[in-house]
Amino acid sequence: MNIGTAAAHSGVPAKTIRYYESVGLIQPADRTASGYRVYGEQDVETLRFVQRARSLGFSVEDVGSLLALWRDRSRTSAEVKALARHRVEDIDRKITELTEMRETLLHLMERCKGDERPECPILQGLAGKTA
Repeated sequence: MNIGTAAAHSGVPAKTIRYYESVGLIQPADRTASGYRVYGEQDVETLRFVQRARSLGFSVEDVGSLLALWRDRSRTSAEVKALARHRVEDIDRKITELTEMRETLLHLMERCKGDERPECPILQGLAGKTA
């Protein structure tokens, strides 16, 4: 199948497939005599795997590690779990950061009257001044 069909079956845009090939995340596709990429079912399965891992926020580098583990039948599940644990820790850190950002903005909003006057504690807070 061509790249458009592989993209449709995998849910990965053709441009992204080319990118994944260029950074070595996936193997370059075989080519026809006229230079068109040709993909098989295994390629589509790999692209689906990559797409699911990326949708969970794994970096391209981590997806490469996950692909290697997926292909390695002698791997241990502990190796896979360690990567997943690291990703969960990253998510937890981001949740904490987002919660702190939300609380700061809510605090600034509470101090802002939101009326016709130019004084604005939100802008003062963003400027680093005590609101």
